[in-house]
This record gives sequence, C-alpha cells and structure tokens, in this order.
Amino acid sequence: MSATGGALAPDIAAAVAALRAGDLVAFPTETVYGLGADARNPAALQRVYALKGRPANHPLILHLASIKELPRWVANVPDVAYRLAEIYWPGPLTLVLPRAADVSDVLTGGQTTLAVRVPAHPVAQALLRAFGGGIAAPSANRYGHVSPTAAAHVREEFPHGVAVVLEGGDCQVGLESTIVALDRTPPRLLRPGAVGRAALEAVLGPIAIGADAGSPRVPGSTPQHYAPLTPVVLASGVDIAAACVAARNSSARVAVLARSAAPPECTALESQGLWLRAPTDAVGYSRLLYAALRMLDKLEAERILVERAPEDPAWDAVRDRLERAAAAG
Repeated sequence: MSATGGALAPDIAAAVAALRAGDLVAFPTETVYGLGADARNPAALQRVYALKGRPANHPLILHLASIKELPRWVANVPDVAYRLAEIYWPGPLTLVLPRAADVSDVLTGGQTTLAVRVPAHPVAQALLRAFGGGIAAPSANRYGHVSPTAAAHVREEFPHGVAVVLEGGDCQVGLESTIVALDRTPPRLLRPGAVGRAALEAVLGPIAIGADAGSPRVPGSTPQHYAPLTPVVLASGVDIAAACVAARNSSARVAVLARSAAPPECTALESQGLWLRAPTDAVGYSRLLYAALRMLDKLEAERILVERAPEDPAWDAVRDRLERAAAAG
C-alpha cells in the first residue's frame, strides 16, 4: 500500500470502522508502529493493555491530527507547549500536560497528566483525520519487547487481536518519541528521543533530566524494556573480540551487533551470519536498531553482544534503549 494518495482510502476506511467498533488497529508513525484504540472508549483502551500485557498504571500516549485538538484533551495548555509544538509537531515529540476532566483514567494510567503528540507519518495523519478524534497508541508489541518498525513486525507479534494493520513502510526515526513533562518547573526530560536535550533547551531553557519521585509515569521508563528474547550484553570492541575467541573454542553461539567490520577473531561469526554491522551515525543506527535486534533474536544465539554506543549527546536515545534492553537479560 502506498503511503500517500487514494490507494489508502479502503484501508483507512476499514481502520476507522474498526476503531469506532471498539477494535484495535496498528498503524505506522515516524517513530515506531502503534497499537491504536479510540481514546474516548475505555473498553477499547483496556483491550490495548490486555493484548500487550501492559500494567494498567502504565499510561498510553494520545495521538492527535493537529495541535488545534489539544485544548479538548488538556486542562491548561501552557505557552511553552505551543512553542514546542509549532517547531516539532507533527513529529517525534510527546508532551506531558495536565489532563482535561473528561479524559479517561484508563488512558492516563490513573494519573492527572496526559502524554500527547502529533505524529508526522502520512498514514498516521490520514487515519487520525479520517477518524476525527484522538487515538491512544503505545508501540504495537508485547510489553517490554522490542518495538516494531515495520508492519511485518506487528503481524509477528500479534497474529491475532488486531483488526487492521496499516502498511506504511519502515519507520524513518525508528526509536520512540522524546517525552518531556511540561506540568512542572523546570520541565523534565523523561525519555530521550530524536528531539534531543539541546533542542528542547533552546526553547525551554534549562530542563531537568530523568524521572524523580514526583515525576509522572511515562511509557518506556521501566529499567527493563525494549528487549528481545535473547539476552543482550553491552560490550566494548575488545570484549566482543574476546567473546568471539571464547565462542570459537566452545559450543557457545553468540550474535553481534557492531558498528565496524568483524575483526579477525570474529570472521567465523560473520561467515555464519551472526555478525551484523550497524550504521556508524546515530540517526542511521536508530532507524535500524529494532529491526536488527529482531533479526538477531531469530538466530538461536545464547547472547546478543552489542557494541556500546558512543558517549555523545547524539546517541542519548540509543544508549537509553540499549541499556534497558540489556537490563532485561
């Protein structure tokens, strides 16, 4: 299915009908594929939690077609929210704001705040405009697993339970949205993403980093998350080479995700398809990370060794996802 043009109409119509019937649909965004439900239908929202195996107090992100819809969902929209939205919406930025009184507790995980964004993907935009309301959509995967960046990933994850899976190609960002809480002073960055700290501070001034005791709960904030079934181990290039030697001298089977070609110690892994070379730039790496982890997860290895990401602000989101994936192992 094309991502633009009239070819979308039958699929969009089917997805809208499913949403209005209280069913779930999967759709592409620029970040990852979302598992969508009518945000005004508590029973449909509960189906999202049940299908994902997601804790009921773990809030969902509301997706809107336009910034113009924000006042219908938010009790008090601060000026800084509009300033950020004018720059980054549609796009990979989620704002945490005080919820309106009629917003469901199911959507917010029982909190007084609401996480909301306007996605940039044309298929997501077509769906939201045709639906004419808000769509709650966490990533379309089982809770804690690797997020999907292609429609095929969604079908693998959920062979049943999703009424419509909209095609939209591979996600261009590949990591979940940046989340910043604007319900407090100073604003607080709760999840790194494509919109980085420097970009936020250019608009907001100094911001706090990470959750504290009073921070709202947000998606992807648990210590263990974004993980394949195969244990992930973060390692240096030297440690990976040593692991290759150990594996060669034993029956151990390891897979590797690295930003460089295999050294001599690891050429056997490369020849067996167990060495996957990733892009060396943060944007390219982010786009392919989840697809790479899913691919390596299918190789029946005992461990996936992932070369540590550089200590550079451009890699903040990648480091965050890899550290949480490795914590699950």
